[in-house]
Amino acid sequence: MSSNNNNNNNNNESGFEYWRRTLQYRTGLGLTSELKESYEKDYGSIINRKNCEECYKYRDWMLQYSPTVIFMIQQIEKLSRSDPKYSEIVHKLESNLNLDNSASTSDLSKELNTVDKNITNTNIFNPSKQIICDICPDMTKSGGFHPMFGILICANRLKDKWHLEDTLSHELVHYYDNIKFKVDWLNLKHHACSEIRASTLSGECRFMQEFSRRMGVMKISKGFQECVKRRAILSVMGNPNCKSKEHAEKIVDEVWESCFNDTRPFETIYR
Repeated sequence: MSSNNNNNNNNNESGFEYWRRTLQYRTGLGLTSELKESYEKDYGSIINRKNCEECYKYRDWMLQYSPTVIFMIQQIEKLSRSDPKYSEIVHKLESNLNLDNSASTSDLSKELNTVDKNITNTNIFNPSKQIICDICPDMTKSGGFHPMFGILICANRLKDKWHLEDTLSHELVHYYDNIKFKVDWLNLKHHACSEIRASTLSGECRFMQEFSRRMGVMKISKGFQECVKRRAILSVMGNPNCKSKEHAEKIVDEVWESCFNDTRPFETIYR
């Protein structure tokens, strides 16, 4: 039987057949190296697909119901409207939508696609396109931000939807900072400041979260600050311009006071 037929069988096999393969894998009875590799590949694909589906479900829930996520998106959208290209793009979009009846559907589609591309090249925020769930090979992170592409949530690293809320809130602070402060992400002080703010404002270092993460081993006094500083140092260490852990610690210390106390766009530390 050809490999294409095998792949089709794996994708469409019945629940009973997958159950049989699972038992064979667990018990080792009649399990060859090829069958073992095939099962692991299929199982991994199933888990990854389920993780991504769940991640998007959690993302959509947070976009509707999380006070922190909703507030951050509102603030990002306000900043987006200060983009010089914003009014130009909106005006063009409105013009396209008001085209007379003589305009063909294909012409309108082309115009809207052009507008959509222009929006992508500005600071205008589109959560459904710029908050993406995917499988991440780096098992030390649960998300990331890129100034050109937006926010990535690592579906294979999420513990639950509240973990996604912390992660998404963290990355939204980066998104906000990138627009508000014109962050140079290769500048270590800029990077460190945004990491300090993101960990401070996202809720990922609140007492119960950190207590659970470190299995109860943490200092009550200044535990929050230590968590923020530790996470900022780890992130800065990943910057290509950072020479060592000591270098990252020095940079974080230099910007700590001003960045830790800068709670914009919140009035105070909300979470």
